[in-house]
Amino acid sequence: MMQFRCCLAALFFILAAHGPESFGQTQLPQPDPPFDGKVGETLSDSTPSYPQPLRAREGSPNVLIILLDDVGFGMCSPFGGSVQTPNLQRLADNGLTYTRFHTTALCSPTRAALLAGRNHHTVGTGVIIEMGTGFPGYTGIIPESTALIPELLRGNGYATSMFGKWHNSPEPDISPAGPFDRWPTGLGFEYFYGFNQGEAHQFYPTLYRNTTWVSPPKTPEEGYHLTEDLTDEAIKWINNVRAANPDKPWFTYFSTGAVHAPHHVPKDWRGRHEGKFDHGWDREREIVHQRQLDNGVIPPGTKLTPRPKEIPAWDSQTDEQKTVYLRLMENYADFMAHTDFHVGRLIDSLENSGELDNTLVLYIVGDNGASAEGGLEGTFSELASLLGIQLGLESTVNRLDEIGGPSSEPHVPVGWAWAMDSPFQWTKQVASHFGGTRNPMVVHWPKGIQSKGEQRTQFHHVIDVVPTILEACKIPEPKTVNGIEQLPVEGVSMLYSFDDEESEGKRQTQYFEMFCNRGIYHDGWVACSHFGVPWDTNSRSGDFLNAPWELYNIEDDFSQAVNLVEEYPQKLKELQDLFTEEALKYQVFPLDPRFAERFDPKLRVGGTPPTNWTYYGNQVAMPEPVGPQLFPRAHRITAKIQVPENGSEGVITCAGGFSAGWSLYIKDSKPNFRYTCFDIANVNIPGTSPIGTGEVTISAEFTPNGSKEGGGTLQLFVNGKPAGKGELSRSLFRHGLEPFEVGRDSITPVDPAYADHGKFEFTGTIDEVKFQIIE
Repeated sequence: MMQFRCCLAALFFILAAHGPESFGQTQLPQPDPPFDGKVGETLSDSTPSYPQPLRAREGSPNVLIILLDDVGFGMCSPFGGSVQTPNLQRLADNGLTYTRFHTTALCSPTRAALLAGRNHHTVGTGVIIEMGTGFPGYTGIIPESTALIPELLRGNGYATSMFGKWHNSPEPDISPAGPFDRWPTGLGFEYFYGFNQGEAHQFYPTLYRNTTWVSPPKTPEEGYHLTEDLTDEAIKWINNVRAANPDKPWFTYFSTGAVHAPHHVPKDWRGRHEGKFDHGWDREREIVHQRQLDNGVIPPGTKLTPRPKEIPAWDSQTDEQKTVYLRLMENYADFMAHTDFHVGRLIDSLENSGELDNTLVLYIVGDNGASAEGGLEGTFSELASLLGIQLGLESTVNRLDEIGGPSSEPHVPVGWAWAMDSPFQWTKQVASHFGGTRNPMVVHWPKGIQSKGEQRTQFHHVIDVVPTILEACKIPEPKTVNGIEQLPVEGVSMLYSFDDEESEGKRQTQYFEMFCNRGIYHDGWVACSHFGVPWDTNSRSGDFLNAPWELYNIEDDFSQAVNLVEEYPQKLKELQDLFTEEALKYQVFPLDPRFAERFDPKLRVGGTPPTNWTYYGNQVAMPEPVGPQLFPRAHRITAKIQVPENGSEGVITCAGGFSAGWSLYIKDSKPNFRYTCFDIANVNIPGTSPIGTGEVTISAEFTPNGSKEGGGTLQLFVNGKPAGKGELSRSLFRHGLEPFEVGRDSITPVDPAYADHGKFEFTGTIDEVKFQIIE
């Protein structure tokens, strides 16, 4: 008995020595709590002590990050814009507005930096994940040594959730096989509902609940829109957490797909901005600039930067051009107003439940500036633009009534994106200038901030959000997470500025880099170098290393309007050297000017890329970049199928959707192949031979013609015999957002010929489908 009690005493000593008091909160997850009861030989001489759950500090605030997508500094009304956003305004009126807050100029990089509190290259996200390459700053793989804020809050007693656009899983991992450790639920979020790629069709999104692909709850005809759906889900999750545990604080990351293209708006919201922009983009900038001055959004004397020579004047456009461009801009504005309405619903739900006062809301109005990726003429399909195809005016002029609806994928022309970034130069992607990187932020926390309706002008960056949250929640920065030693957080807390308008800014230095656009801020000065134009998504030639540098004193020049490079050559040299120093420190090199070429999934495969793929059964689905990489290479598709006596029809295999994709299917007992390419190179290849019944082999073989457009001959075979032939004038190496599938076409039809057949599931049995690259 004595030996038994001695062993117990030794065990309790070990547990106590390694309890929370020893490790504190700098180790996550925190150690199991020690047993505080008594264990005797029998129940009668023992005292139970049930382990207490992990709890946050009493009074800890909820935390809500709201992040919009592709919103320029001068778009929304609280910041002088022409789009009325009353819900953003009400948060600003009762909180703080930060007018010198900065992002990285692009989606994935901003999001990774936001959640990690470290620079985008530090977390392997120098570009969007679809452009990842095999260099440390560009893999798209967030390191284990840079744990995200949801992991830190979850480890300190918070419930955590995320709704909307993630865009931070390595592209090869977005598959049914995972791995899922860098999905939201693997990086600290206990619940995820949203999409995992750079954008989503707002009426036909590719949605995931945690790690499972799910269909939207209703159709566009039934009133479905993604922003409304995300809002419903967020409200429901918060209400359920509160119902289950009234004392547990929560963290929610509400990251809309809005207002990133495609600019989709429910029918009853369309047309609300008709006529509001008839004066054109040059005059719009003047109006917004004056409003910003009048309302004190920008300092007195701030100059409106001139239109770059690469962007045409509004008055130089034809009447037809103006008609199209106005409709695209009105639709973009409708989308923003619709988004504000649904963000307001989320805020209303918190107010109605009594939670808003102790919720730290950090509302970041855009992950970068407004997007110029629609090209100089705008586009009916921005996916084409991203792949280096500018469809231009011709794609839109005869389809004005469809703009904003499910059959469109619209994007505004460059001139309107530039106007939405007033008073700054340039747009999204251009990290050298504030048009790409300066986004407004509103902070609202009635219980934690005494100041109301005030402006803050300290220079800050998106990496400063994490340390702000940690300080507000009184949580120390961890030294280890899941046994991995952590890199230091690179941001600085903004909490010092909450109730001290005159406090000196604590961020002295910040580098910027995106697609060889470079900038460095230090103690009130900015040196920067701009390369290329963001709407040239196909190729960017030129010597970016010798692109000219500019120099601005932004303490006196809010908008980067007065280039001082001739007056202060030594200051420029000092800042250029500092940029190189920061770039070496944070894994910015090598600089890479490529754009559309980097969308090739083969760049994100370790070792030798595969050339053969085999799938079994009728229920295969995965993102296209994880599936077979076929066009524009020579390849063969071979499907072994079982056709019942009464025949069969349906999709054997496909990839993509209604705007771009390919589909091999059976209809009217014959094979068919459809290649869809943004209505500029659509091809139907009907089969000439019936497939018969029983065991049947259907094949399609593509032979490139060597053209730069990726054209070639596609031939169909039934049981090895020729059964149809056609010519493709061009092909693409990826086809948008919809998945690769076997046995059905689940979201939108690649071929309108089977549009009224739903998913057009194959009614026979698919034994296997083989894909082979022909060398």
